[in-house]
Amino acid sequence: MRYYPVFLDFDDADVLVVGGGEIAARKLRLILRTGARVLVVAPEVCDEVRAMAAQGQLAWQPRRFADDDIDRQRYIVAATADAAVNRHVALLARGQNIPVNVVDDPDACTAITPAIVDRDPVLVAIGTEGTAPVIARRLRERIEALLSPGLGAVARFIRDHRERVKTNVPEAQRRRVWEQFLDGAGAAAVEAGDVSEAIDALQAASRQAEAPTGHVALVGAGPGAPDLLTLRAVRLMQDADVVLHDRLVPAPVMELVRRDAERINVGKQQGRHPVPQERINQLLIEHARAGKRVVRLKGGDPFIFGRGGEEITDLAAAGVSFEVVPGVTAANACSAYAGIPLTHRDHAQSVIFVTGHRKADGDLTLPWETLARPAQTVVIYMGLGSLGESMQALIAAGCPKHRPVAVVQDGGLPGQVVVTGQVQTIASQVEDAGLRSPALVLLGDVVRLRDKLAWFGKQVRA
Repeated sequence: MRYYPVFLDFDDADVLVVGGGEIAARKLRLILRTGARVLVVAPEVCDEVRAMAAQGQLAWQPRRFADDDIDRQRYIVAATADAAVNRHVALLARGQNIPVNVVDDPDACTAITPAIVDRDPVLVAIGTEGTAPVIARRLRERIEALLSPGLGAVARFIRDHRERVKTNVPEAQRRRVWEQFLDGAGAAAVEAGDVSEAIDALQAASRQAEAPTGHVALVGAGPGAPDLLTLRAVRLMQDADVVLHDRLVPAPVMELVRRDAERINVGKQQGRHPVPQERINQLLIEHARAGKRVVRLKGGDPFIFGRGGEEITDLAAAGVSFEVVPGVTAANACSAYAGIPLTHRDHAQSVIFVTGHRKADGDLTLPWETLARPAQTVVIYMGLGSLGESMQALIAAGCPKHRPVAVVQDGGLPGQVVVTGQVQTIASQVEDAGLRSPALVLLGDVVRLRDKLAWFGKQVRA
């Protein structure tokens, strides 16, 4: 990120615009909506700028730019048709640490004008660091359609009543009051012009905050791509007071968590459990009983080898309110992104999910005869460390040595790698390829379809 987003206070500020053509006029339309004192310096101006000056909206000096024009300015726009003049203005502004915007010259700018969605006093600014204004405009169009025209009125109501809430509601509960007001009848009443009903809704939300009720949401974070999260998952992550997250939840997903939420890493690795499952369950209960909204963020789906069932069993026994939000499990993500259907009329009429994770005593006991049967797909979670042993056990149980196998690393992510081979060779191929966790094993004739259906990631063939 090159540019740091910030809003400048232009009320009673001096702003200089060098140039008076159509581009300068576009800049001025926005600047004049603030309380700035605007000076335009240009030998000639377009009709629109001339009209602005005639109406007293700005001061126009019909002359060329002089170096001392930049003195005491809070912001400068260089919008002439002469690139050399614009660069000269920018150089002088930089020398005095005055933010300067140079039209059509991002390298000369120290400030850029974003695309804006205006619901005064709510402003949404969208920038692309000057590289792709068309993207900013397209995003603005979409956001315009999403935001109610009455949002500004709601913001003004909140401004007028913040002090009352601050006086009557403990600091830890104020955010919840306003969220309930926005999500409930309060905001709708403001937009309808019924201030009395809005005040009643705010008072009701304040009374509820006096005795907050905790809640736990077990949320599936999916395979790691943020755009595969459900909308409900994102909303709960944004509302959470506390987030207990797994090691496999990547940074892009964690970026969607509310910024001031408490984050607790309870991730596990093979043979290393810094936070035991029993302690995780207890933390969920403790935070919920403290009246907090808790998200237990899990890679994949909470109910597929995610120990979600154990967690909600303890929550239910403790009388804690909870919900479960499904996520895209690794089997679905890896098979889809690897181009390997889990089922197919000609190759697999059933799917079996198993875990290759060893027991505490090191034993790896699975129904090998069942897994060796034809016309099915076997998905092995957490099976990379025991891959060689698993393949030998399958062969011993009657699985053909040439049955196709695929191992998918980082399924669905930009760095996805797929190694395909056969039962008798896959372990050595994976070792040669240097695959690491997280990885998923797919066994069955459906793997052959990848030759025709692969569409994403890197493949290492047998």
